[in-house]
Amino acid sequence: MGTPETILRVGVVGCGNIVEQYLQTLPHLGNVRLVAAADLDPARAEAVAARVDGARALSVDELIADPEVDLVLNLTIPAVHHEIALKAIAAGKQVYGEKPLADTVAHAREILAAAEAAGITVGSAPDTVLGSGIQTARKAVDDGLIGRPIAATATMTTPGHERWHPNPDFYYQPGGGPLLDMGPYYVTALITLLGPVTSVIGAASSLRDERTIGSGPRAGETVPVNIDTHVTGVLVHESGVLSTLVMSFDTVASRASRIEVHGEQGSLVVPDPNNFDGATELKTLGDDEWQVLDQTAGYVGVGRGIGLQDLALANGSPRASGAVAFHALEVMESLVESAHTGRSIAIESTCERPSAVPLTTIA
Repeated sequence: MGTPETILRVGVVGCGNIVEQYLQTLPHLGNVRLVAAADLDPARAEAVAARVDGARALSVDELIADPEVDLVLNLTIPAVHHEIALKAIAAGKQVYGEKPLADTVAHAREILAAAEAAGITVGSAPDTVLGSGIQTARKAVDDGLIGRPIAATATMTTPGHERWHPNPDFYYQPGGGPLLDMGPYYVTALITLLGPVTSVIGAASSLRDERTIGSGPRAGETVPVNIDTHVTGVLVHESGVLSTLVMSFDTVASRASRIEVHGEQGSLVVPDPNNFDGATELKTLGDDEWQVLDQTAGYVGVGRGIGLQDLALANGSPRASGAVAFHALEVMESLVESAHTGRSIAIESTCERPSAVPLTTIA
């Protein structure tokens, strides 16, 4: 690990909706300081910079070249992740991006290859898996509270982001959809809980050719749909555990748990992997009721951006790493390939299961 004096100077590229969540977290991270902001819309960059003492609004190229920036926080849309990451790496900057790591496995591979050649650290969301919710569930698995794990289920169902997002276009283009948008939370959580994946088999469908925006200045406008909007499949983990995944923008609601993990001696209800906290529930053989487990692991009371603090202290081995993000992306892309070819797909990559996070409170 690094030292408490390690300060990571961060420049954010992309000042859209997601930046607000990072702005709520970064001031509380002792090893991270936001020093610059850039966006294709200069007014948005200026608005972000105005909220942070000492931060400057720059153009994208100025920010990437700035010697005062150690790491580029890439909050652009998925289709641009690859371009910005490669520019940042070429400029000698570390990179931490929103999920997914890139819009395709091929682009993600280029990012990691460039970073390895340059000796650059790459991190990637989701960092929700570092919170007390998923980490407490992971500790329960590691401590043998359910016995040997056998299976898991992961379910994300929604009618679609166009109902609330004022500009949902990219959710329905390649790089978006329920799998690439929400799947990183669930697949990364499954990797964290149960280890890497060796093969997948999937099926997919798309209910509509267009979606109608439900809010904001474009309400009533339609956007085309060019991706699968309902994806389901089975992930075969290296350990032999089978995880069943359902990701949908076509469903009204579900009463299924976001994630469940089942073992020979018990079952866990795991909190929403899109959040950092939440209750983990356990029921073991012979129990009449589910019990809520105490928080026993993970960063407590944090939000999006804690992965930057973890990276700042990790000496090149962050838990929310490019390797984990690449593996998760290959799993998801392979599910789509399987859905369209009707055959099981072997996963070529693997990753180390990230180390557990001790119970840690960030002031």
